[in-house]
Parts: sequence; C-alpha cells; structure tokens
Amino acid sequence: MRRPDTLTALVPRVDPERRLVFIINAASGSHAPEEKRAAIEAALAEAGREGELRFVRPADLAQAADAAVRTAMRRRSAVVAVGGDGTLNAVARAAHAHGCPMGLVPQGTFNYFARTHGLPEDAAEATRVLLRGAAVPVQVGVVNDQLFLVNASLGMYPDMLKDREAYTARFGRHRLVVLFASAMTLLRTHRPLRLHIRQEGTVRDVTTPTLFVGNNQLQLARVGLARPDAREDGRISGVMLRPISTLAMLGLMLRGALGTLGEADTVERFAFTQMQVRPRMLPGRRRIRVAMDGEVQHLRVPLEIGCSPRPLFLIKAAA
Repeated sequence: MRRPDTLTALVPRVDPERRLVFIINAASGSHAPEEKRAAIEAALAEAGREGELRFVRPADLAQAADAAVRTAMRRRSAVVAVGGDGTLNAVARAAHAHGCPMGLVPQGTFNYFARTHGLPEDAAEATRVLLRGAAVPVQVGVVNDQLFLVNASLGMYPDMLKDREAYTARFGRHRLVVLFASAMTLLRTHRPLRLHIRQEGTVRDVTTPTLFVGNNQLQLARVGLARPDAREDGRISGVMLRPISTLAMLGLMLRGALGTLGEADTVERFAFTQMQVRPRMLPGRRRIRVAMDGEVQHLRVPLEIGCSPRPLFLIKAAA
C-alpha cells in the first residue's frame, strides 16, 4: 500500500448535508435492535444530522452492503457498519471495492479494529465520533483479493471459530466462553498443515497446526506478539506454530491469555508484504477453509496473502 501521506488527496469527501447509510446487523452484539436504533438516532438528532438505518439479516449482509455503498456514493456520503467483526468485514469489502468512506459502530466481542483506530464501543459515542471525524486511509489485508481487517487463518483456527459459534450461541458472547470453546477445540485430534510457502524471494516447506496472519497490532499485543503502539508500515504479521502435543498446545493458549505467547520457542512470527501459500491437499481438492475476521470461506489454492495495494477510507476522530 502507498504511504498514507501520499493518499490524502485521494480521500473522498463526505458531504455533511447528506444522509449517512447505516447497515445494522440485528443478530450481532448484546444490544437489542431498538436500543441500537435509539442510541444512533439520538446522536444524529443531537448533531442535527440525518441517517438512513437499514436492518439486515446476516445472510443478506454482502448484498445489502454493496447496495448501501452505491447509495452513499451517489449522495457523496458514507456507509456505516453497526455490528461485530463479520458485519464490519462485509461492509468494508463493499466500501473498499468502490472507494467509499466508511464509519463504524462496533458491537462485537473484542472490537480490535475499532479499538485500534480509537473508536468507542458505545453506540451513541461512536456515532458522535463519526459525525465529527474525517475519512483517512488505513491498511487492510487480502487473501485471494478477499479483504480482511483484523486477521486471516487456516488450519486449526477456523475449527476454533466453528466451535466458538456453537458455544456462544448456547452460553452467550463472553470472553470466558470463547476461551473455553478454544480449549475444547484443542482437545480434538487435528491433521497438521503441510505448506509450500513463497515469501519475498524465499521458498520453504513447513508443517504447522495453523497459519495465522494478523493485520492488527492490538490483537497481536494482547497475546504477547507485538507492541500495542506499533504503527501500520505496509507489512502484516504471520504466526506459525511448530507441531506440538495437545498438552503443549493448551499451554500455549494459557500463554496467550497471559500475554506471553511471544516468549514460547514453538511460535514463529514474521512480517511480510506478500506471500503465496500452497497447502498439500488430497487429490481433486482445490479449495481450503480460510477464516477472515471470524467468518469462514472456502478459497482456491494457492492462497495469495498480503497487504492490499489500496487503503480503506475509515472515518476517525479528527486529529
């Protein structure tokens, strides 16, 4: 991605007289849809602004996000995502594809992307910030041209997401539930990944339980793999584990919870701009499960992973 200071002239302007388009996933977060509506509309009324609130079913997010972005572009306005990581990702993909400014009202469990960019988790306050803020270019990652904001992974991590959804559907979206679901995933037998990796002039073959790619320093810092104040530099982080026992894997999960994962000698972390990953697969198979921002997709191999050459224009608080 080009340096942010060279992109300033390319940032689209948001006309404050035009209505913002809100895409609200009523199924995400712990707040009822009407509570979200009330908080957002109160903040809009307080600022003398108008917004169009569109409540969307999870299955319709991609189509609704694209339609909302097209509406916002015609108005010279912005689209706003209200929900968790999956909602933010769906709206960001549409906004990124069209070069549309995007705001967000985070309603997820961890909200790493929002917190990284100084956006509050309270719906009313987040709305006030986007009404006073301005669009700035921010770095995003891609896998086979599919955008991700926070992370992408293959191997064991997509299984963790599947188990997490099952447990949170039953017990609620709480951080302890997420940790318990992760532990249950680790207790099952997993086939290791065998990967052929081309990375910026080097080629190697590795065996690992999971490949994790992070575009969020806050999330990496939480488990002890980065500094929380590190800045975007056109590179993203790869993390791989050496093949280890289930007991050792549980120990790594504990290290992650304590923020000391980076001290483990079974963890490899590296930074890169572009990387090609070709998993060894059964004959006839051409796709592999990849988790991006908490949503699992089946993508064709080889996987092209890296920083997008184009930024996302995110509305943040004025500096």
